[in-house]
Amino acid sequence: MSFESNPPGADCALERNGVAIGNVRTPGGIVVEKTKHNIKVTCRKEGYQDATAHLKSEVAGATFGNIILGGGIGWAIDSASGADNKYQEITTVTLIPLSAAPAPAPASTPAPTDAVGGTQKSAQK
Repeated sequence: MSFESNPPGADCALERNGVAIGNVRTPGGIVVEKTKHNIKVTCRKEGYQDATAHLKSEVAGATFGNIILGGGIGWAIDSASGADNKYQEITTVTLIPLSAAPAPAPASTPAPTDAVGGTQKSAQK
């Protein structure tokens, strides 16, 4: 699998089912075992917000041909191991600069009070 980022030079961590399975610096590549489970990719670079991608495990197109030609036994073995699955070959992640992050909301200003700490009252005669 190949990984790219905009901008390049991001450090990306791959995990499957909450377990780390590898790291790659963009642009770069890594070999991962095929399974039925999706992969979460989190990329980080100083000065940028973290970016996340989710790689879906999909059934490979050749699987259906194997079922027709080889019968259900070979497919059952491949399916159990995840060997009949695939992930997209190239993943590109875009990181957003921290300066482009939304600004925090301004703090609210309290209502004016009198010198004693209470609200202003009108004098009665």
